[in-house]
Amino acid sequence: MTDQEKTRGVGCFSITSKAEAFIRRMVRFGGKGPSSGFRMVVAPGGCSGMSAEFSVEDAARPNERTLEVGGVKVFMPLLSYHMLEGVTVDYVDTATKSGFTFIDPKAGGCDCSSSSAKPVELTRM
Repeated sequence: MTDQEKTRGVGCFSITSKAEAFIRRMVRFGGKGPSSGFRMVVAPGGCSGMSAEFSVEDAARPNERTLEVGGVKVFMPLLSYHMLEGVTVDYVDTATKSGFTFIDPKAGGCDCSSSSAKPVELTRM
């Protein structure tokens, strides 16, 4: 079984063991304390159709959903959560790329040569 196949369901989306390990590592070494969590904002863009910004935070913001991934809190705006419906979140760390990737069976192929789309902060609904 590959790492991509080792997934855990988190609400309406799945997360791979590599992405889960990255989230745990970020919170552990984020310097915010044991009750902190991982904030992820997903936006349209990039070769996989989505991109993400993330940070370690003390608490969820208003109108954010709090999920648990491997014993770690994950804070996510509701729009980001709904964008991930049916998607698998993975993490890659290679010589040429490091970051989250999104495997969306509903998305079409990418025609660009790079994922240069800049992630943007989403407006809360």
